[in-house]
Amino acid sequence: MDSKRLRTPQEVREEFSRKGISVAGWARQYGLNPSVVRSVLSGGRKCQFGQSHKAAVLLGLKEGEVIEEQGHDNV
Repeated sequence: MDSKRLRTPQEVREEFSRKGISVAGWARQYGLNPSVVRSVLSGGRKCQFGQSHKAAVLLGLKEGEVIEEQGHDNV
């Protein structure tokens, strides 16, 4: 398995600043709630499930997979 170095929340914030990206803009780009992403960056969530997990993985704060749920057909 590819083992890449995880980033710290501070490194993510510095990258956003360098690139002129807002947390809210980044969150919207990935379909996430900006308040969830802010909470992930501040350490206020465990990031085990849902949007916080997705944010942490996409930000490079934790290893894991992001699996998009498909709509259910009740036919």
